[in-house]
Amino acid sequence: MTILSSRKPSRVDAGYAGRFAAAMPPWRAALLGALLWGLAMGASALAALLIERWETPSLIGTVVVLFACGGAVAFPPALALARLLAAGARTETAFAAAFVSLAATTIGFTALFFALYYRSYYAQWHAEPLTRLWAIQFIHTTAGAVYQFAVLGLRLYFPLGFVALFAGALTSIRFVRHAR
Repeated sequence: MTILSSRKPSRVDAGYAGRFAAAMPPWRAALLGALLWGLAMGASALAALLIERWETPSLIGTVVVLFACGGAVAFPPALALARLLAAGARTETAFAAAFVSLAATTIGFTALFFALYYRSYYAQWHAEPLTRLWAIQFIHTTAGAVYQFAVLGLRLYFPLGFVALFAGALTSIRFVRHAR
């Protein structure tokens, strides 16, 4: 009988663990980047809402905070993902990895926060928690929220969010390429 803990890690295991450890961004870069990225995404949402003269000004603050939090939480994992994908790569590859990682994680976390906010509103009409009906309602409400965010929320990243994405990817290149 072989005990799993007595197995020596293979080179492949050590290589993956080393790559994941090297992909972790410096904490100062992650913290400062999260703050700046969150502010940029909040500003993007605010600008888009003001340009479109949104009909419910009382909720503008809520939407801006939602987008700012989504951006702030998304930046550290985006930087880590970009570093994992393009450590030591050419400048173009590092830019592409940072661009795609920032876009995907920002949209993903903001959509998640939107879905949680959306779900908290509709929870009053849902069944008792942890029942089969509740699970079905939870899944459908979350899917509906993500769809609604994709249709209505993504436009709040334009025009400023796209410019910030380009600038954020450009400034992240040196952190992406020099992952150790």
